[in-house]
Amino acid sequence: MSFFKKCYDNFEEYVCAGLVFLMIFCLVLQVVMRIFTGSSFAWTEELSRYSFLWAVFVGAALAVKRGGHVRITAQFGRLGVKARLFFRVLGDAVWIAFNIYFITVCWETIQEGLEYPEISPTLGVVKGHVEMIIPFCFLLVSWRIVEQYWKHWRAGTLAGLVNYEENPQ
Repeated sequence: MSFFKKCYDNFEEYVCAGLVFLMIFCLVLQVVMRIFTGSSFAWTEELSRYSFLWAVFVGAALAVKRGGHVRITAQFGRLGVKARLFFRVLGDAVWIAFNIYFITVCWETIQEGLEYPEISPTLGVVKGHVEMIIPFCFLLVSWRIVEQYWKHWRAGTLAGLVNYEENPQ
């Protein structure tokens, strides 16, 4: 497996692991400093908060990629495979449409935040830059949904998306 393919296939895992490590490092540093000096670095709390926020949104894309997000499918259990697949595609199309709408709304809000920047108190970064993770991850979620269909279509296993015995999603 090439380096770039491995990075692409495991992007969410690497980013989430790095962000969780950064968050834990900041929190441990904060605790150690409070124990030994009685005070702490102010930036560790803010950086751990931002890394947690980013890890949550990247983790949502990871859940979609692995098929681990919540789907309510009991109402389709008695339908045939084609009908279940139809409703799955319909549901995912609505989900992607919502994501695209949300991305546009977020982007407008972030542009305003960059035009009139709010600076974080300890790190001194523009909060609009930190908040860019939100539309990026909604786009990543949409991409992973489409990618899942593409992979199954190429393999000829679209029915596997809704066949609960073979693919418990």
